[in-house]
Amino acid sequence: MIQISDAELRKAAEAGMDEFIALFVKKYWDVMGGELSAEGMSKLNAYQNTLLAYSIFRNEMNDGGFVQLIQNGYGGYFFRNPFAKAIRLFGARDLSKLVYEAKDIYQAHQSELERETTEEEFLSMYVDFEVFDELEEKFFLIEEETTEIIARYVDENLELFAEVV
Repeated sequence: MIQISDAELRKAAEAGMDEFIALFVKKYWDVMGGELSAEGMSKLNAYQNTLLAYSIFRNEMNDGGFVQLIQNGYGGYFFRNPFAKAIRLFGARDLSKLVYEAKDIYQAHQSELERETTEEEFLSMYVDFEVFDELEEKFFLIEEETTEIIARYVDENLELFAEVV
């Protein structure tokens, strides 16, 4: 079980929802050896895996949107796993809908989106897949509220995410 001290938890909560979530995610990465692998993920429960996935999703979206997320190898991680359903169970319905919409685009263009690219080809994908632009704009509009919803869910269900010692 992942353990977080009460003092760490209080300090992170006082720092805000981003730090609160980051505390859990850091512990998960530590347990997994800093690497996203089937073996590492098996050390986490479904709730912990979903919180970790949200953190990765959010970082990828903020860094480069869906094209980057997919080019960095996360297409299957988000679109062939129950991430959208799980995040909806956390209360993040708008994000869940957005991920399902992006999944349709991903599935229709998977081989093109996942192919090896040069930097120039990668950058041109942003033009080729402008269809993601509207979804990315929606994400940026809901990101703060979604993070708040998820942080609240974690706070109200701490025992699912870590043992507080």
